[in-house]
This record gives sequence, C-alpha cells and structure tokens, in this order.
Amino acid sequence: MKRRIFIFTLSALSMSGSALAQSAVDAYRIAQPDMKGTARFMSMGGAFGALGGDLSTLSQNPAGIGVYRNSEVGLTLDLDCQNSNTQAGGYSTSLDNTHFYLNNIGGVMTLRLPSSSVPNLNFGFTYNKSTSYNRHYGGNIGSLSNSMSNYIAGISNSENINVDDVTYTNGFDPYNPNDGGPMAPWLSTLGYYSYLIYPDGNSSNPNWLGQWGDNTTGTGQFEVEERGCVDSYNIAFGGNIANIVYWGMDFDITVLNYTTNTYWGESMNDAMVNLDGSGLTATTSDWNLNNYYNLTGTGFNYKLGFIVKPIQELRLGFAFHTPTYYTFTENYIANTNFRYNGVTQYDSEYTNDGYIASNSMNYYSPWRLIFSAAGVIGNRLIVSADYEWTNYNKMKFTSAYNDWNIPSFDAFYNTNQEIKTYYKPTNTLRIGAEYRVTPRFSVRAGYSYVSSPVTSLAKDNDIIIETTGTMPEYRFDNTTNYVTAGLGYKISKFYVDLAYVYKHQNATYHAYTSDPSNPAIVSPQANVNFNNSQIVMSAGFKF
Repeated sequence: MKRRIFIFTLSALSMSGSALAQSAVDAYRIAQPDMKGTARFMSMGGAFGALGGDLSTLSQNPAGIGVYRNSEVGLTLDLDCQNSNTQAGGYSTSLDNTHFYLNNIGGVMTLRLPSSSVPNLNFGFTYNKSTSYNRHYGGNIGSLSNSMSNYIAGISNSENINVDDVTYTNGFDPYNPNDGGPMAPWLSTLGYYSYLIYPDGNSSNPNWLGQWGDNTTGTGQFEVEERGCVDSYNIAFGGNIANIVYWGMDFDITVLNYTTNTYWGESMNDAMVNLDGSGLTATTSDWNLNNYYNLTGTGFNYKLGFIVKPIQELRLGFAFHTPTYYTFTENYIANTNFRYNGVTQYDSEYTNDGYIASNSMNYYSPWRLIFSAAGVIGNRLIVSADYEWTNYNKMKFTSAYNDWNIPSFDAFYNTNQEIKTYYKPTNTLRIGAEYRVTPRFSVRAGYSYVSSPVTSLAKDNDIIIETTGTMPEYRFDNTTNYVTAGLGYKISKFYVDLAYVYKHQNATYHAYTSDPSNPAIVSPQANVNFNNSQIVMSAGFKF
C-alpha cells in the first residue's frame, strides 16, 4: 500500500501539562514481551531458567551466573525479518520490515575460592536488547459503517464540551487552557477546526454531530509504524553452595525509546459537513488524522534467583523479577488534512499551534515469577522447561510532579483502574532441548507460548475502551508462539552458535472503540498477523 505516515519536523518544543497522553493500552504497549538473547538461549525457546551458564540467563534467572566454572565473554547478532498481514472487510494487505540488532554482549568473571562449600563467586555484566518495538502494519476498510468524526462528536458530548472550550478567543488557548482543570479537549478541538464535528444548537450546551449521516457511505485506510526498543544493562553476581544450590541477583538499568506514527483516513460520499457556517450539507469528504508520539525514559529493576541440583540429572529453578520503575518523558503532536466538496487542495490543522507537546510521568511495569526444571540424560541430552507468570493488571502510572497544584488529585487514577479492567496476568510456557551429537557439535530446538494479556470483557467489545490525547486507535494482542531451532559448535575455548526463531502473533486493530450501547454500529477493525523470522549468531570465548 502507499506509504501514508506523516513524519513531523518541527523546531520548537512546548510544555503542555494539561493534555495527558497515556492510557491503559499504552501501559501494555510499553511492557509487551519479547524473546531476545544469545543464539543458544533463543534456539531452545528461552527455556533456560534451570540451566544457567549462558549470558542471557543474567536477565532471566540470575542464579545462572552461579553455574559458571570459567570466565566468558561473548556477543550476539540478530537479523529480524518481519511481515505483517492485515485482513479487513475482504481486503488483505502485506508489509515487510527488516532490522539488524546487537542482541547481547557481555562477560562473566569467575573467582575461584579455596572452599568446597563455596567453590566460587561470579560477577557479570551484559547488555541485552530485551524488547524490540519495531512493527509496521496497515490496511483498508472497504466499507465503513460509521465515521471517526462521529466518535469525536460522541466523546465531545459525553465530556460536555461547549464551543468556547474548543475555540481560540480573547487569548484563550483550548490546547493549554490554564484554568485549573486536569484535561484539555485536544481531539475535540482538532476535530472542530477540521470541520469533522459541528455544534448543533446552543453554543454553551451543543449537541455535537459528526459527518456520518443516514445516507453516508465511505471507505477507510490505516497505517501504524512503531519503532524503538528497551536496552537493558545487567550487573549480576552470584555463586554456588557445595555445587548443589546456585544463587544470583541482578541489578538491571533499562533505557526505553518508543516512537509511533499512526494514520487514519476516510473517503466518504454524502458526508454531513458545515462548509460555510449555514449548517450541515451532504458532500464528499476526504480527510485523515496523523499522530506522532515518542516516549523515552530510564528505569531500574531487581532480580533474584535460585537453582537447586539435588542430583546430577535434575535441576530446579526459581526467579523473581520486581517491576521496572521508570521515569518517562513523552512528546506528541497530531494533525489533520482535509478537503471537502470535490476540491483538489488539502487544508491542514495542527494541535497545539503546531508545537510538539511534552509531559512526564512515572510507570511501574509488571512483576514476574519464573519456575523452571531441567533434566540431563547421559551427559548428552538436556530437556528443560520454564513457566512464567506475569501480572499485567498491576501495571501502574503515577505523576512525576504535583499535577495542577492539587495535592489530593491523582491524574492517573482512571487509567490505573482501566488497566485492571482491560488486562490480566499471562502464562508463558517455554520448552527446549539440546543434544550433543559429538563433543564439539550440538543440535537444539524449542517452543514458547505466551497467552493473551487481554480480558474477555475488553476483547469482546463489551466495554468502551478509553484512550487519551488524539490517538483513538489501539491494538489488542492475542496469543504469541515461537518455534526455534539451532546449532552449536565449540573448539578449544571458542564457541559459535546459530539459531532460527519463528514468531507468530495475532492481534486485533481498532480505529476507535466500539460503543456497546449501540452494537449495530461497529467500529473499524482489522485482524493483523505478525510473522517474524530471525537468524541469530553468537560467538564467545571461555577462559
């Protein structure tokens, strides 16, 4: 499809504390899981919680550092070939996206001690690309049953927006009202100046109307491009007790950078538009909404883990991950392009006078529990399994400062309640196997399954999904599956590992929320399948 993403290039930066651009769906977007690490780790489906002895385990079960008997340095490279296939209203759209990553680099230092009870202490540092946000998908809605303009009119009515609230008058800025209120009607203001909504009746208490009327027909188009990653810097130490109990802890500093550009466009016939101030008339309407959003921040978390080896053939593991405590800064801007009544020239309208707005907040990611078991058969075959429980309904936003000088005001109270309504804990199962064909050559395979984090109440459109700012679209992820395979070769103190990782995830895109009180009018939706193929190579040296 034709690339429609609009990239904003502006030189000014404006502070706007009155427009919150975080919602419950943003909370998951930040915390969405991924499987990144060394080639050996990934080729076994990430099932390493009870094994250790791999640089990736510092960020999964830090007790894995205690398994090391020798020091090691290594790095991992990753070629990620992505494909998205979108199905909507009989239309199919496919987009490809390829990226090259440095997945992992680091080392472990072993300090041998003259004690059989505590034979060694180990220290390690790794860099891990723990999450990649890179996605690109889009599609066409062949036949609309409603317009986003009617959605904007609906939220304007529900929030009791009057004409003065969205109008520049006597020095009043509707994007930055400075009237002591916690919210500014950004989407309503943008819709009003783009002729998407019309105030019918008394200007102090109008009934807002959108462009979709009884005889309106039209098509829609959307595109979403996400970029960015979470970089983790792990500082870990641990050891073992009598070669039976292995322990470790990890201090993780994370750096997050997430950017999304979104596009929604409509082409309608017999749309109801007020062109000259005399009232609504039926005409052609072509308009689109573009959003730019960037989130950056740093965070910290702590991990504690244990591995117990009661007999040589069996290992049991446990790890606990605290939430990552982030401090974020977000930057955002939106614009519309529109033309009506058959004219060829587009007009444009920008939020916040064309200046990028900024806001700050704190965020707590989910905490995690990992239970693991592994069996070693004849010193040639390893079979391992992990179960991970992640409580996405405990994600949380808090204010980075005292909002609007109201001591008791919690700007994110509603958002945090919505997180509990939209999301639930997930269950992740990882299994892997390694067979040593010769002392130097090994083959590996694995599988991982991640359940959907979305509650049935939200997934089945039984409730209105609240979004904020000028980004009404959202995506709900369903289950995720990984199928992996790999090879390993070592000679003397050197090793090289290769892995192939296939990832499939299904998701549902919504241009805006459906209204369960009027189920006959379905919001534009699309089924999106993400298929990723990764080729991963690791190399290292043990000494």
